[in-house]
Amino acid sequence: MPLVIRMARAGTKKRPFYHIVVADSRSPRDGRFIERLGYFNPLLPKEKTDRLKWDLEKAKAWLAKGAQPSDRIKRFLDAAGVMKRAPRNNPERAIPRKERKAKEEAAKAAAGAAPAAAPGAAAAPAAAPAAGAAPAS
Repeated sequence: MPLVIRMARAGTKKRPFYHIVVADSRSPRDGRFIERLGYFNPLLPKEKTDRLKWDLEKAKAWLAKGAQPSDRIKRFLDAAGVMKRAPRNNPERAIPRKERKAKEEAAKAAAGAAPAAAPGAAAAPAAAPAAGAAPAS
C-alpha cells in the first residue's frame, strides 16, 4: 500500500484550510486517511505560529515506514530541518513572455542563418576530394 503524507482540503468556499494526513495514494484527496498529523491555514500571515501545527515526531515515524511526502509537505519538512528538498530552478518563468518570444525568434533566426552558410561551405570541400580521387574500376 503506497502511503503519502499530503494535505486534505477542509474549510468553506474561498476559505481554504488543510489537514495534514497520511493516506493511501489511491484514495481521494479529501477522502479516507489513515492518520491526521496536523493542519495548515494558508489565510494566516506567515509570522503566526498557528498557520502550521503538526506533529513532527509522527511525520518522522511515517517517513521511516516509507510514506512519501507531497511537494508542499516537503517544503514544511525542509523548513523544520527534517528532510532536505532539492531547489527548483525554472529561469524561463522569470522572463516576461514578450521577452521570451523575442529570444526564441532570435534563436530561430540564428539557427536559420547558420544552416544557409553551412551547406555552401560543406559542398566545396566535398567536391574537391572527388575531383582529386582516382575513378573506381
